[in-house]
Amino acid sequence: MVDNTQGSEMQVRSQVYTALVATFVTCLLVADITGSKFFRLALFKVGDYEFVSHSVGMLSFPVTFLLTDLVNEYFGARAARRATYVGLGCALLAFGLIWVGRHLPVAPFSPVPQDAFETVFAMSNRLYVASLTAYLVGQLCDIWLFGVLKRATGGRLVWLRATGSTTVSQMLDSLLVTFILFQGVAGPDGQPMPTGQIAAMAATGYILKFVLALLLTPLVYLGRWGIRSRFGLEPMPAEARG
Repeated sequence: MVDNTQGSEMQVRSQVYTALVATFVTCLLVADITGSKFFRLALFKVGDYEFVSHSVGMLSFPVTFLLTDLVNEYFGARAARRATYVGLGCALLAFGLIWVGRHLPVAPFSPVPQDAFETVFAMSNRLYVASLTAYLVGQLCDIWLFGVLKRATGGRLVWLRATGSTTVSQMLDSLLVTFILFQGVAGPDGQPMPTGQIAAMAATGYILKFVLALLLTPLVYLGRWGIRSRFGLEPMPAEARG
């Protein structure tokens, strides 16, 4: 017979986990779907070189690492990996549905013409491969390094494991997504983009992700406070392994 208190706690933990994963998947899908829009934002200049960012998806994608850290903190590495795989499955499903939508015949009265629909979603093929590959590698790295830092510090220094794991995994993510997306792609001159130019784009993307990771660090503390005060849950012990 299950104790009512224990059963109630399990229900609360399930609700919190579901909410975190649902938010995680939402941010991932928004990043993938909106990622084909590029923007120019001069962060700072060194000589004639401007540090610019490029994909709108960068605005919501870093939030997935924050949510992964909260899941890892309260439910362990195994639960965090499960959330990662759920996100991957949902992204693949979304890609399949978008692909079918692109190939359905357009109605004459459609408020969005086929060419406009294609302009938005046609780039999603390569972008999806690039972003999902980088996502999977980056998330698994983040989960692993978060646990390593948590055990090394005995559960102290939340900022170190949250920011440290995110900055390293975001570096891998930036390199992978940029090189897969642009390697072999012709530039304005009709020639394949030089490796140095692609690396520079990866670096500028990482700078924005790094800044966002720093800005999001206080939200890890806020999330911990909210989960503890609202739901009465405590983080998993530092020695626990998933």
